Amino acid sequence: MPFLGYRTYYRIVGEASREHKPLLLLHGGPGSTHNYFEVLDEIAQTGRQVISYDQLGCGNSYLDGHPELWTQETWMNELIALREHLHLDQVHLLGQSWGGMLIIAYLIEKKPSGISSAIISSGHPSSSLWASEQHRMIELMPREDREAIKQAEESGRFDSPAYLRANDHFMELHCASIDENSPECVRRPKRFGNEAYLYGWGPNEYVPTGSLGNFEYIDRLGEIKTPTLLFSGTEDLCTPTVARTMYEGIPGSRWELMEGARHMCFVDRHQDYCRILGSWLEQHDRTPI
Repeated sequence: MPFLGYRTYYRIVGEASREHKPLLLLHGGPGSTHNYFEVLDEIAQTGRQVISYDQLGCGNSYLDGHPELWTQETWMNELIALREHLHLDQVHLLGQSWGGMLIIAYLIEKKPSGISSAIISSGHPSSSLWASEQHRMIELMPREDREAIKQAEESGRFDSPAYLRANDHFMELHCASIDENSPECVRRPKRFGNEAYLYGWGPNEYVPTGSLGNFEYIDRLGEIKTPTLLFSGTEDLCTPTVARTMYEGIPGSRWELMEGARHMCFVDRHQDYCRILGSWLEQHDRTPI
């Protein structure tokens, strides 16, 4: 899809159906790529189109050297353009991590029509709350890790071997661990949008110094009228405190807290996730628009 003079890659699995609304997937990062969402291809086996895409700045939509582009506005306009390009007049939206943030902002700021339901998977409504919760979990790590992260934050240098080891440990505990047993799409090499992540979010999950550092929607969650399903894991970067804030703020929302799951609940608890998601989509295919 042409966008801002560049190109946005998208991927479609399954056939369009009058009975089943398409599911559009918004990946995390910013800069992560659609790859891990391929584990949800099985949702298309029920006769539903499943659409994913690489947001501008990563994967098959890779672009760098344009730090001014890595903003909420860019990626929201890209979502709007993609819906128009693919004629997604009625659609379910599922966003993971930053993708969930994008859904929150989109529903509140644009109040779009044609959204049958929203699924926010390990997203958040507040960068300050997110950073606070990450630092709370860091305090539960071994002393060596805590000190390395603290020194990196105080110095503003995030390249020391001690810090890199500590950050990798933190992400393995709360995001994902990838090995030969991981799904192929998760293991597959990808072109991560490092610039998009740095300028959009920051150097790591707990220092939001980028353009999304002022992402604060807790007080406006009540404006979301779309049926909303929340997923999070007990070991997630999206802590139960973060998820509960969304659950209490979004009227009529449903929250599925997945035991033992980290940031990629759809990988750690794959079968349970797909079962719950499939049932939710069926239930809300006929949501009045």
